[in-house]
Amino acid sequence: MALVLRNSLSRQKEEFKPLEEGKVRMYACGPTVYNFQHIGNFRTFTWVDLLRRYLKYKGYEVTAVMNLTDVDDKIIRDSRAAGMSREEFTQQYVDAFHEDFEALGLLRPDIEPKATEHIDDMVDIVK
Repeated sequence: MALVLRNSLSRQKEEFKPLEEGKVRMYACGPTVYNFQHIGNFRTFTWVDLLRRYLKYKGYEVTAVMNLTDVDDKIIRDSRAAGMSREEFTQQYVDAFHEDFEALGLLRPDIEPKATEHIDDMVDIVK
């Protein structure tokens, strides 16, 4: 039985076919870390985890990436209000996110880049 997913680009249900035989690279938008995550956030992360586990079960080599958005207007505003640096303010929520992730038994991503580590890359993309 084939795996059929909704392609958000074509807006159609399509049979899953990896770009590279036997390998899957998957990206999931992670949390914006200005507060604790709620059950709605974890619904998405649980779905990503389920898909990843299924693909591994089917024999694919899976590389999972999930970003952490550690800079935005709310983060800047709230870190200033708390009298903390942006880094220490967001790290407390990153740590809590990781604890919740593990408490739910979810697999941590293989790669977890922070937005602030790739600002130059983002600027280059939109030039």
